[in-house]
Amino acid sequence: DVQLVESGGDSVQAGGTLRLSCATAGYSVRSRRMAWFRQAPGREREGAAGIDSGGGTIYAESVKGRFIISKDNAKNTLYLEMNNLKPEDTAMYYCAAGPAWARCSIATTDFEIWGQGTQVTVS
Repeated sequence: DVQLVESGGDSVQAGGTLRLSCATAGYSVRSRRMAWFRQAPGREREGAAGIDSGGGTIYAESVKGRFIISKDNAKNTLYLEMNNLKPEDTAMYYCAAGPAWARCSIATTDFEIWGQGTQVTVS
């Protein structure tokens, strides 16, 4: 059974830092296209950061220079380090997994497995 479980969401003040984690079961982060998405109330889900099997990364313009996506292949865990957080970063954050050996992407249609999300609130 494939599962993606996010954690690390919290309420923080603007300028603060958070690190999200996505633990996977039955799924290898080493070979897969992985990404973080977010969805604010009343808005569509949008891609924040993506990483591929070779370590290539892609970021949305709104988070570039502030967020860092990474993965620990041994722990089968995906991370999102979020720095200099802004109120507009407030959203539910989701981990997603796509096909193996595919280039990095942050398009929702390129991912097939989703976690339940973790809430980030910035005030």
